[in-house]
Amino acid sequence: DMAEPIQQLTRNNSPQERQSIPFTVMQRKEKLGDLLYEKRQYGKAKWACIKMKEKQYEQSICLGFMKLMRYICEQNSSGLYLGITIPIVTIVHTDESRSAVTRAVTVAYYLPEALQEEPPQPFDEDIVIEEWPPTIVYSR
Repeated sequence: DMAEPIQQLTRNNSPQERQSIPFTVMQRKEKLGDLLYEKRQYGKAKWACIKMKEKQYEQSICLGFMKLMRYICEQNSSGLYLGITIPIVTIVHTDESRSAVTRAVTVAYYLPEALQEEPPQPFDEDIVIEEWPPTIVYSR
């Protein structure tokens, strides 16, 4: 089921073909010269998102990522390979008290600049195109 998207990704996976998402570093946390994380602000943009709720957190991330890869690799209304943007963002959801992590995970793919105005629509109904306001992301 994933053979074609993986082959497509491999054919198009040179570093110059990956687009980094524009961001501003708001804070860096280092320990002994190693970067632990960055607090980044991304501007307003459109993202392809999928929310998964599998039994295990890791399974939700993996399955969500694979569904997004199918969208990126031609399973969209344009029929074209959309290109990779980095990073792929994972949102971990908490309960109402914000004291415990839930099983729900959102995996999000920033649409390349050339597709921001009119993003191709996904064939998978679980994937939605969302316009995010300026967003804070912690990256490691």
